[in-house]
This record gives sequence, C-alpha cells and structure tokens, in this order.
Amino acid sequence: MLLRTAAIALLLCVQSLHGSALPAVSSYEFTAYRMQQYNLGQHKYGCRGAIVVAEARSAEEPSLTRRCVIMKVEDFTTEKYSEAQRQNAAAILILLPQNISSIPHNHSFCYRHITQFLRKSEENRIVSESETLQKETLMPVYVAPEDEQLLYMYEEVKQAAATRTSSIFVRVLRSMVTATAFQILVINNAPIKATTDNAIITLEGVLLGAVEDAPTIVIAAHYDSYGLAPWLSYGADSNAGGVTILIELARLFQKLYSSPRTRPQFNLMFSLTGGGKYNFLGTKRWIEENLDHAESSLLHDNVAFVLCLDTLANGDELYMHVSRPPKPDTPMQSFIQQLEEVVSSRFPWVKVGLVHKKINLVESTVAWEHERYSLRRILGFTLSHLEDPKSELRGSILDTMSKVDFRKLKRNGIIIAEALARYMYNLSDKVTECMKTQHTDIQDSRICSLMSFLTSVPRATQLLDKEPSHILLVNSLEHEFKRYLQQVHRHTFRQDKRDPDITFFDQMSQPIVMYRVKPAAFDLFLGGCIAAYLGIVYYAIQNFGFLYTKLKAAVKMKHH
Repeated sequence: MLLRTAAIALLLCVQSLHGSALPAVSSYEFTAYRMQQYNLGQHKYGCRGAIVVAEARSAEEPSLTRRCVIMKVEDFTTEKYSEAQRQNAAAILILLPQNISSIPHNHSFCYRHITQFLRKSEENRIVSESETLQKETLMPVYVAPEDEQLLYMYEEVKQAAATRTSSIFVRVLRSMVTATAFQILVINNAPIKATTDNAIITLEGVLLGAVEDAPTIVIAAHYDSYGLAPWLSYGADSNAGGVTILIELARLFQKLYSSPRTRPQFNLMFSLTGGGKYNFLGTKRWIEENLDHAESSLLHDNVAFVLCLDTLANGDELYMHVSRPPKPDTPMQSFIQQLEEVVSSRFPWVKVGLVHKKINLVESTVAWEHERYSLRRILGFTLSHLEDPKSELRGSILDTMSKVDFRKLKRNGIIIAEALARYMYNLSDKVTECMKTQHTDIQDSRICSLMSFLTSVPRATQLLDKEPSHILLVNSLEHEFKRYLQQVHRHTFRQDKRDPDITFFDQMSQPIVMYRVKPAAFDLFLGGCIAAYLGIVYYAIQNFGFLYTKLKAAVKMKHH
C-alpha cells in the first residue's frame, strides 16, 4: 500500500511538471524593437537604456523593482507605465498583435496609450507628449510581435500574478511544483552609439504651365513615418496616404499638361520631403536651398499657395490648417472656396473646417508642414482629416494598412484633384466630365498598389538611408516623379556633425533571449522526490522476500 501511494504521488508530480513545460524549448530567441531615442537640437527624447537582464513579471504584480514588465498593447495604460517607472522596473516589453486589425477601431485608448509610452501621469492627469519627453528615461522599452512562445510566457506570468491572492499553502505548492519563471536577456551588451550621418532626401518635380511667368502652386507631402519603435513605424495614414494622393495628382495632371490645348496657366510643383516627423527638417532645408542658395527657383517667383497633404486615408472630415486666415480675393482663398464647393456638391456628408493656429516663434518645433513655408512668408495650408496637430494618430505603430479606408482615401484624392482643376481652369461643375474625358480619374488599383508599396517597409527617417529595402523605396519614389514630372531633382541634405539638427542612436532592433527557469524551492522539491524514489527502491530491495511472498499469495488467490 505504501509503495502504491508513493508511486501515484510521483506520477502526479511528473504530470504537473509536464503540464507547465514550455511548448518548445527552455530558451527562446526573438527580435524586439527598442523605443525611439533621438536628440532634436538640444532636447532629448525617448529612452536611454538598452541592456536588460531581469525576470519577467506581469504588470499586475505588486513588486516590479528590477523586473521586466510584460504586457499586451490592449492591456497597457498610462498608470501601469508610470507605476513601472516609479518602482524602477528593469524594462518593459510590449507584445504587439500580428494582426493589428484585431484591435477594434473604437479602442481609441490603444492609439492613445501607445503614444503615451513617452508620457507620464501626474495626479491622474496626462501631460502632453512634448512636455514629458523633455525628461529622458533610462528604463528600456521594447516592442515585440506576438508569437506562441511569447504568448505562453505572458499567460504564465499573468497566472503567477493571479495566484498572489491565493492562500499561502497554494502559493507555496505552486511555487514548488508548477511555477515557471522567465529570465529576459538582451544579448547585445555594447554601448549605445549616436549617429549623425543620416541623410534626409527631398524630391521635387514640376509641370510647367502654358505661359512663361505663370504662378506656381506647390503640392507637398512628407514621406517618412513615426512611432514608438522605428522598425515598426509603417505610417499608413500618416503619411503614406498623403504621398499616394500626391503621386496620383502628378499622374492625373501630367496628362492634362502634356497637351497644349489642356495645359493651364499655372505651374504645378510637387515636393516629397524627408524628416517630416522631426520638425519637418527636410522641408526646412529644401526651402533654404531654393530661396537662399539657388540662383533661380519657382519658389523665388510668383507662388500662388502651397498645399500640404497630411493624414488623408481616413475620416469624414477635412480640415484646412492655416497660420493666418486667407484674405479675400487671394489665390488661396479662391482655391479653398472651390474645395468647399466640390465637397458640398459631391460629398455633402464630409465636414469641412478651417483651423487657424498662429505660429509661436518661441517654440522650437512646428506643428504642420505649411508652417515652414509661412515662416518664409509663403502662403500655404495643410489638408488633413485630423483637427488636432498633436493627435496620437500622426505617430503610432498601430497606423498600418488595416486602419486605412481606401474609399475615403480615393474620395479625398478626388476632392483635391477636382478643386485644383476648377481653380486652374476657372471651371465649375463641368470639370468632372472634362477630366473623365481625358482619362484622369483616380484608379482604385493605383492607390491600393501605392499604399501597399509605401507600407511594405517601415519609413522611419533613421532607416531610410541605411537599409537596402528602404533605399529602394526612395529610389522608386524618384522614379515615379521622373515618370510624370519635368525637372526632377533629388536633394540630399546632410548634417553638420559639429552641430547636428537631429541625432539618432543605434540598437533599435535587438536580439533577446528568454530563458525558462525554476525557483529555488523547486530544487528542494525535486530533491525530495528523488530521495523518496530512492527510499522506495531501497525498501523494496531490503524487503524483497516479504514483498515476493505477498505478491505470490495474491496471485494464487486470484487463480482460485
């Protein structure tokens, strides 16, 4: 009876250990992406730390000191991030769903929280990102795409946190038998290095009007993206949508400009700028190049207005952001009127609004791209479906193709194209038929392929001149310009290494190893099991004759 009881106990222990085993191996290597780290002028942003050697813990644990806090995107709150900072957690690892579309659109907190990694909470009040980033943090923050192994680790640490509320006996028993701890280790222990050799590339091209001194309309968009982690910043709405509309406008109007009969008396100048997410540095340098260094430039001469395209792949609103209200009978006011008429006649459900925001010369950063032109006394405005320039949707790793509404992107492209045509040709509602006759309608296949191409790789500024696939993307945009436009120029702006405008840092992508470990109590428990097993074997050997007699008697009774 004693032998049978001991055997059953050992089998139960083995079953418990088997049930808690990691699905594959005791160690697992994966790639995680570090939070942004850069200096913009004299201001420092992001986290300064990269090295992690810590045990994984759930955010629900009461003690997070020197622990790596594991959480999912949808679980993340500003309070949890602030608590991890307050307790001096070793690091934070965020698990990002493989299918981001599984995060509902109405979960606006997901967008808000992902950008609030760079914010802190004071007395339950969220301070704006721009204010919080003035204070650097040493705590590393990593983001990793979910997989089976990481999800298993997440569930294990979450379950461990849940058992903290159980009785002491249950906690001790679980700790001894089934508990599994996970050690997180960043393999690369090299120091973080600053990089100031990043090149910012701006592309320009024109469609020349019918007369020599024709006024110029500038259409601009920035093509880079921004998010918590550069390697996960695909920027579908902001600003692949704006780039897609700009390229489609170049294609549409190239057909009209190619014929002397349909060529308007306006120059169209197109500009794709880099560094848009970093104070529009590419736009700033490009304007300086044209106004201060070039002997002749269309920006020198008669500029009617500048139209900047930003975040146009969603929403039923169109906001025109201006630095000063347009005066009556000016080209910009006339174009805005045409745009409003197109919306009211063809898309009456779309809300159109004018947002006036003065440029604060005390601030070191600008909110919209048109403000770079306004500082040089060139009239312009930004068209966006966002009303607030500080909206978290302008810089989120959740801004992927799953969040794009292609019907609304196409609709916004149609509105802009028709308003431009009405203004340049001085036409009214007949312009649509005229453009369709010239086969200049926006094509669904074109915008889908352009958006897919632009979001095929992350377009963070620090990656665009380093990785082959990113260099190919910029080269392909230049090819599109040369295909439809004239006088295409590629401007490569490099920084003064003694006084750079922006300084990036390396180690944005890190290999991380997750080790499965058992607590010290498990060694004691395992030693006890082995001792019990050896004791049973010893007892069986010492009492072999007695056991044999009992077994033989039991067999005889069974046969009779």
